[in-house]
Amino acid sequence: MKLKPAILITSFLFSITLFAEQLPTNLPEKDNGEKYGADSVTCVMNLSLYREFYKQWKQSKYKNSAVVDAQGPWRWVFENCPRASQNIYLDGATMLKYKFKKTDDDNVKKSLIDTLILIHERRIKYFPNDHKTGEPQVGKILGYQGTDLYKLQPSEYAQAYEILKESVALSKEKSKSAVFVYYFRATTKMAQKGFVDTTIVVDVYDELSGYIDYNIKYNKEKQKTKKVEEWLNVKGNIDNTFEPFAQCHDLVRVYQQKFDLNPNNIELLKKITAILDKKKCVEDPLYFETTVNLHRLEPSPESAYLIGKMLLIQKRFKDAIPYMEEALKMENQEKVDDAYLFLAEIFRATNNYSKARKMALGAARVNTEDGSPYVIIGDMYAASAKDCGTDDLTKKVAYWAAVDKYKKAKSVDPSLTDAMNKRIRSYQAHFPPTEVLFFHALKEGDSYTVGCWINEVTKIRPAK
Repeated sequence: MKLKPAILITSFLFSITLFAEQLPTNLPEKDNGEKYGADSVTCVMNLSLYREFYKQWKQSKYKNSAVVDAQGPWRWVFENCPRASQNIYLDGATMLKYKFKKTDDDNVKKSLIDTLILIHERRIKYFPNDHKTGEPQVGKILGYQGTDLYKLQPSEYAQAYEILKESVALSKEKSKSAVFVYYFRATTKMAQKGFVDTTIVVDVYDELSGYIDYNIKYNKEKQKTKKVEEWLNVKGNIDNTFEPFAQCHDLVRVYQQKFDLNPNNIELLKKITAILDKKKCVEDPLYFETTVNLHRLEPSPESAYLIGKMLLIQKRFKDAIPYMEEALKMENQEKVDDAYLFLAEIFRATNNYSKARKMALGAARVNTEDGSPYVIIGDMYAASAKDCGTDDLTKKVAYWAAVDKYKKAKSVDPSLTDAMNKRIRSYQAHFPPTEVLFFHALKEGDSYTVGCWINEVTKIRPAK
């Protein structure tokens, strides 16, 4: 005889609730030092029973009621022969977290969390080393304990912080990615509540960034694409969490001390320059000191780029030129685009318009969706108009070429449309008037070559 679906569902839900309510907050412990405890026969029997029910539950993709049948024998094993198998703790944690999701009773949830913490503690006690490899695993287990506590009871962030701090101290770069995420969340929470100084947040960020970068590099070398993506996501998560704490004075306070102690550490210099550049803390002397040291110790287009930017901030335009020209060799095309634009602005500021245009066009080739190179060129054309002519016609024709560039800018970058339309309206008024065109026998719409350094073909148009 088959039970009706409604009866099966009701029975299953009741059994889940019963299991959750029966779980105590502190399971007793009877350990005599033997693997299977004082009653080895009963231990092996219950171990086999709970594992069989657990496997059935797992095979059902954690949907059937076998988890309830596993609870009784699992509890007996947990209490009476805690050394029998590491699976006691792995399976117990999985069952408890499952039950946590299935109940809305706060008291039951509290009981489940307490028991889950106890499971992790006893796993540390009885299996401090991995039973397969023999390697220490206390740090790893603390990581599970801390992440479980933070996820299931976020209000206990202070306790989770201490657990995860110890976990990372033990496991370092071998920590699970989730441990880093929740450790940093707990750290920032502690800072927000005033329990730790914001410098601790920077220190932890610095520490975790090093471990995360190690894992990204390691998995890239092993060509483990999915793992690389996982660690890049972790890096992005922690960067986003760090954002509110990334104040320049805090960053400089922490990294200045590190720099003073080890000014020739290349990896440290790379880290300092990267974070100060990202957080726009480039006006601090520390940024310049680190970039110069980095370029001296390990010259590269990237370090040249950093020095060039610093010199630009100091308005030392001519000094910045060779560094930015070296920066054009970078692999990062986004930064190459920036280097071209910086050079364009440098040459523009020093009135070397031809070279500035060449650099702007270089930027346009690197980033075909950026209209700013054409804005730079258009502005230089407009600025050159009077100097490039000798009469009422030739002193105005450069505005035709300038407007052409503004139209090009908004065509490749629609976000510039409003700004370019204002420029276009403004400079159209400076076009040669109709009578001047008539006097010089020029016809609207015909081609015209603007002379001077511009040397560009455009269309004849009267002033508007």
